[in-house]
Amino acid sequence: MLGMRNRLSIIYKNHSKFFSNFVKQRFVLGIETSCDETGAAVVTDSGDVIGEGLRSQKNIHVKNGGVIPSLAQALHRECIHSVVQDALDQSRLDIQDMTAVATTTMPGLALSLMVGLEYTKQMVARTNLPFIPVHHMQAHALTVRMIQRVEFPFLVLLVSGGHCLLTVARGVDDFLILGQCLDNAPGEVFDKVARKLRLQHHPECQGLSGGQAMEKLATGGSIRLLMGKGTQLPRSRTCDFSFSGTRTVADELIRRQETNQEITNHDDSFLENLPDICASVQHKITHHLCTRVVRAFQYCNNTKLIPDNNQILVVSGGVASNSYIRTALEKTCGVLGYNLICPPPKLCTDNGIMIAWAGMEKLKLGIGISDNPQNVRFEPRYAIGQDIRSSVAEANIKVKAVKFW
Repeated sequence: MLGMRNRLSIIYKNHSKFFSNFVKQRFVLGIETSCDETGAAVVTDSGDVIGEGLRSQKNIHVKNGGVIPSLAQALHRECIHSVVQDALDQSRLDIQDMTAVATTTMPGLALSLMVGLEYTKQMVARTNLPFIPVHHMQAHALTVRMIQRVEFPFLVLLVSGGHCLLTVARGVDDFLILGQCLDNAPGEVFDKVARKLRLQHHPECQGLSGGQAMEKLATGGSIRLLMGKGTQLPRSRTCDFSFSGTRTVADELIRRQETNQEITNHDDSFLENLPDICASVQHKITHHLCTRVVRAFQYCNNTKLIPDNNQILVVSGGVASNSYIRTALEKTCGVLGYNLICPPPKLCTDNGIMIAWAGMEKLKLGIGISDNPQNVRFEPRYAIGQDIRSSVAEANIKVKAVKFW
């Protein structure tokens, strides 16, 4: 018996680091309800996703022609508990096993953010778990660090249905804004042009978002219909984005084509050159993104914001799933000596995983943990970090666009 005890003691001493790590492993439950996805996930401090729940409202909102905030709120309330329970069940852990809870509190649709925050407040009041409020866009930027080693600082392009941002990530909660969208976001333009083309009724696009439908139909289409038309911010040497001009020229093009082809909104037929229109709009958006990214590279190089040995561009957000945009950015990065890193498409769209990981990043550093969870408020509009766009404008950097097509 004594010999057995000695052998067990030796095994424990030899593997004490393993046992210590196992005992000390931390788990964060992340909750996301900023727009039209109800997401929850459990991640470990090593970046393993051990449980996830997700409910998308996409199909419902596509039929309505856009997100209706009150409907989105009702749908979040209807399923948030089951989504959280799905994540816990998959992890085979109980809520009391969590080290902390992280929830999106900014920015987003007010009525949607409210659901996640109210649910979290009830949970932490019941369990006394630490609460970590998370900035939605910071979470998108940090997701890449969960899947591979990316050191700060690095450049980030966040591009989605509601946002378009160029920012330098200097730390978990330290961001510098180089450029942002001044009007319509890229995903918004995709969705509105898709509705103008009635793609929600197209047999090849059933169940797809506007951007997904346009990407699918653009394959093989000509990009030349909008070349030289509706140039975005032609005299502005900044990293800001404007896509309203693209939407305007696309609307005008569609009206002309419908007149020429004698097609009305009541017809069951579609424009004959639908692939060309989709490809041209997609290219126009992509060209503007790449031009701004090139200026951001040069500004960061000139100001030493990004060191020579860490020239990385991280691209995330729902629109980052577009393969044409990814390929164009990859070519642009290659020409200018940057490495492009994109999370897998599943992690580019809104989900609970990115919120859980952002919470874990903060937990590891001991920052961002609320002292009084019941006093936390949601913020529909909240900047990702310090705005230095005026400095970019003052640099007056002239760029030549990289030909990626």
